[in-house]
Amino acid sequence: MKNPLISFMYGNLGGTWVGCEHGCVYCYARPTHSYLNLSPGLDFETKIIAKRNIAQVLRRDLARKSYVPHLLNIGSATDCYQPVERELRLTRSVIEVLQETRHPFSLVTKSAGVERDLDLIAAMAKENMAAVYVTITTLDAELARKLEPRAAAPHRRLRLIKTLVEHGIPVGVSLAPQIPFVNDDMEQVLKAAWEAGARSAFYTVIRLPWELAPIFREWLELHYPQRAARIMARIHDMRGGKDYDSDFASRMKGQGLWADMIRQRFEKATRKLGFNRQRIELDLSRFRPAAAKGQGSLF
Repeated sequence: MKNPLISFMYGNLGGTWVGCEHGCVYCYARPTHSYLNLSPGLDFETKIIAKRNIAQVLRRDLARKSYVPHLLNIGSATDCYQPVERELRLTRSVIEVLQETRHPFSLVTKSAGVERDLDLIAAMAKENMAAVYVTITTLDAELARKLEPRAAAPHRRLRLIKTLVEHGIPVGVSLAPQIPFVNDDMEQVLKAAWEAGARSAFYTVIRLPWELAPIFREWLELHYPQRAARIMARIHDMRGGKDYDSDFASRMKGQGLWADMIRQRFEKATRKLGFNRQRIELDLSRFRPAAAKGQGSLF
């Protein structure tokens, strides 16, 4: 969508955007739009809520005497580098605050837009305070266009990994989500990501909370009518017979036979290639609290 309706929202730090232009059919954040009396379908992709004051909120929180630095992740719900970021630069403003306060962070994206901020991210990575995870759901370009219609193509994401590595940034690959009988090329994705320079990896299995389930079912009937019932049956196998199970212990990886099969495939492939032999440990010791509004610095 070229010109999404951009609204403005004030609130605590929780993510840069509500809604996402990439249009990923599996996005578990879609139901958030229902709370705003908007559609989790088309509205989620075209009416983007921007947290315009997110950098100020973050600065305030990092200035509190009681704040203890901990690992922060940017983009775990909606993509922090979706197209509207080019205009509003909110993600960059957040990274600027984190750089100023020497606060470590990681971010997850499927967008090459992150390359714009290599100056900030590479500088922090040099001091062991930044890492990037690139989501690659499949290498099948045709399938990617169906699943993630306005996200970067798989080959572009692999090139992004190479660019990040060339700039000295620790890079991991996110294989999310795994959908039975849809994206079955986990091993190929891992091999390509390894060759591009990624050295850590993780995955999640598809989850269909609330209003997302009927959206995903409609997508299945459109693109895979002959196997739609079988795909949903396997999802139910991983979710205790339901579309969604919110149990914290299992919601990311699922449970049961099919979840175990995916886990075994992942563990075998990552072990063979060499992923996750060294954990990305970011340095929390250099944090310096943000200056209060109007307060200068001698350094």
